[in-house]
Amino acid sequence: MKDYNKDSVKRLPLQGAGGALWVCRILVGLLFIFSGLIKANDPLGFSYKLEEYFEVFHISFLGNFAVSIAIFLCALEMFFGFALLIGAYGKRIAWGLLLLIIFFTFLTFYSAAFHVVQTCGCFGDAIVLTPWQSFSKDVALFVLIIWIFINRDKIQPLFKSESVERGIVLVAVVLSFGIGIYTYNFLPVIDFLAYKVGANIPEEMKTPPGAIPDEYQLTYHLKNKKTGEAKVMSSTDYLKNNIWKDVNWQIVGEPESKLIKKGFSPKIIDLRINDAQGSDYTNELLSNPFYNVIIVAYNLDKTNADAIGKLNAMALDLAKNFNIRTVLLTSNSAKDAEAFSKANHLFSEVFYADEVPLKSMVRANPGVLLMKNGTIINKWHFHSVPSYDQLVNQYIAPR
Repeated sequence: MKDYNKDSVKRLPLQGAGGALWVCRILVGLLFIFSGLIKANDPLGFSYKLEEYFEVFHISFLGNFAVSIAIFLCALEMFFGFALLIGAYGKRIAWGLLLLIIFFTFLTFYSAAFHVVQTCGCFGDAIVLTPWQSFSKDVALFVLIIWIFINRDKIQPLFKSESVERGIVLVAVVLSFGIGIYTYNFLPVIDFLAYKVGANIPEEMKTPPGAIPDEYQLTYHLKNKKTGEAKVMSSTDYLKNNIWKDVNWQIVGEPESKLIKKGFSPKIIDLRINDAQGSDYTNELLSNPFYNVIIVAYNLDKTNADAIGKLNAMALDLAKNFNIRTVLLTSNSAKDAEAFSKANHLFSEVFYADEVPLKSMVRANPGVLLMKNGTIINKWHFHSVPSYDQLVNQYIAPR
């Protein structure tokens, strides 16, 4: 018989672990890694979703730590998934997975049952699930994790050498946190949002001819004035049964409108850009046939002042040398924006839009979009904005 080195892999994966357990480990491990990785690609976006939950549970004071919590949760998911696959710290990981899935299942059930958060953000903006789909996914995961938990004593590490295992675990921890920290500071590696590079914003706002709209159904609450009997009836049945002809039946309250069939919806539906007087400048700014620079600072109270100063100097040089228009978009009030503009000696024009689309445009505060003919040529986090010379040589006036 051939002897194996004791410091090599301890045993083949299926020896002593059980096929069912290994199937559960692979499914749960890969799904946790995928889920954590997708969210870590856009931790700022995930933090916005966390802030929604904080509001729902009246713990909004945690909003100041939303980004840190988002990066931590993403890293925790990835680490748990990887550790489960290699069998490191089997019992502890089984406990961690159980507690985590109980927490997630509660959140998704609460969201679905009480209609408080319409998307859980389980897979970021890459795969958008409805609340009940998210809950169903967590229930399936819960069943798999219960099996892993019951058989936690059978989880054996792939590596017998503790030093090798510790080294691999350390690398996994560094990578898990490093991915989220990097994308938070330099934008998502893959942009799943409507405002990605190459997108034409006016086109993304259009509904094509012949597109089928959303289909809604009206529901009436009826009460009989004589008998006190109450009924709930759709508008179709209300007309079909001719109950509307009976003067004893009256509609109570306002009819309820319920979406029964989803139709076509443009990728961008909530973008409107105004000046301080409320005049609509959306079309003018987005249809500019020349290069223009959009600085997005959705919250001026939290924007990076040093970055604003550098962008302001660049805007001045671009206007002076190439007549390029630079505007700043914010969701702050006109009064606050005017005060900010004076304090920072802004050269850029200031326009206003809702916070939601501004957060989707670029995951930075401030962030920068270079546009032409309504198309996003490129965009940057304030940490990675090219210098004036680089911007000119690469885009404006390439040599």
